[in-house]
Amino acid sequence: MVPEYWQEASAALAATDPVMAALVEAYGGLGLASRGDAFGTLARSIVGQQISVKAADAVWGRVANRLVEVSPGNVLAAGVAGLQDCGLSRRKIEYLVDLAGHFASGQVDPRRWEQMNDAEIIAELIDVRGIGRWTAEMLLIFNLMRPDVFPLDDIGLQRAVCRHYFAGKKQMPKVVAAFGERWRPWRSVATWYLWRSLDPVPVEY
Repeated sequence: MVPEYWQEASAALAATDPVMAALVEAYGGLGLASRGDAFGTLARSIVGQQISVKAADAVWGRVANRLVEVSPGNVLAAGVAGLQDCGLSRRKIEYLVDLAGHFASGQVDPRRWEQMNDAEIIAELIDVRGIGRWTAEMLLIFNLMRPDVFPLDDIGLQRAVCRHYFAGKKQMPKVVAAFGERWRPWRSVATWYLWRSLDPVPVEY
């Protein structure tokens, strides 16, 4: 389900930024969509670390087929041996198993997140092995639908900003961060449109 703020945010971005206006016009029929499952979102984000959207989709498909249902219990039941021929690195498999353990034990509990701000949720999640700031930000965007997340470490976001606003010239992350301030309080929405401009497959986690 597209978040309630999507149309308002898209209109606000388009009203102040000609590049965003063009992207909103081009991709206005689409929008951010949540899969509604925090564990699945985090697991899919781990799978997608440092590989292309297309490659991540292929690997994720094999993982999902192996598990039948992506859940903490099924990941723990499969273990490292059960996931090793899905196209995942040994390290990513270990990350998935560790994540499943945190959910199963209650150390990570999505029921608490509604009362927490973005920074608090990021701090909780990065204590889990294999989850860095980027993965936590993917959860904020794609599961919790937080409207103002700017995943600065995302290579696709950096590339899109440089392509559309800096004539393709690579910029330092601090420059991209400062540039992104213009899109507050809708940086998640701006990020989605920038991602969409690079890839015909909408980004989802």
